[in-house]
Amino acid sequence: MKRYEIRWTALDPARGAEISKTRPAVIVSLDELNRALPTVTICPLTSRQHPTWRSRLQVRCAGRPAEIAVDHIRSVSKARLGDRIGVLNKSEAAALRRVITEMYGE
Repeated sequence: MKRYEIRWTALDPARGAEISKTRPAVIVSLDELNRALPTVTICPLTSRQHPTWRSRLQVRCAGRPAEIAVDHIRSVSKARLGDRIGVLNKSEAAALRRVITEMYGE
């Protein structure tokens, strides 16, 4: 399980407005942490598009348009992760880092 991989992720049970169901998610935690901890930090993907939201990043996943929902970032057990679907390319990974920094950095 490596940073920027996209994997099927079981997000249920969800509460309230949390993103739910099994869906693709991109791993955003550092590889050193991914090796050492029983959890990973992910951002789920959604097919619902909000192109003007600064908390979302437009990508393609398995050939389809998708959005990385940085506003739904969370840590999950590795047991929730399934098969690898793909991986972000370098420019997508850099854009994702910028969005995360804008939202959660200084």
